[in-house]
Amino acid sequence: MNSFFLLFISLPALEVFLMIKIGGKIGAINTVLLIFLTAVIGIYFAKQQGIKTIRSGVTNLYQNKTPIKEIVAGASIAVAAFLLIIPGFFSDTIGFLLLIPFSRKILINFLLKKTNINSKKDSNNTLDGEIIEDKKDEL
Repeated sequence: MNSFFLLFISLPALEVFLMIKIGGKIGAINTVLLIFLTAVIGIYFAKQQGIKTIRSGVTNLYQNKTPIKEIVAGASIAVAAFLLIIPGFFSDTIGFLLLIPFSRKILINFLLKKTNINSKKDSNNTLDGEIIEDKKDEL
């Protein structure tokens, strides 16, 4: 079975299950208010972390460094903000984990290690050569 299809079906089912369970414990109104509260708090922290990441990236650009970690951190903050806007407790948990700098740093290091962006191996794939042009009069 396609993993995207399975994810597309299972995540909303998990969100509804958690909303029913938590709503049964704390009440329906409190559950709705909690979902709105996590969205507002999450967006506020996403804005703060995003500004901090942009400042760090600009500092790296001024120092002539490539801001790869800042780009990935910015993307993860955008994903976190999206997950926090979506109503649900599981997506809010994942969103808050992406907003915490420590857990985001672990995720970024894992992704960079997996994709080998930091490795210098790929830069040695050049060949030295010489172009020789044969000029002939073809008139």
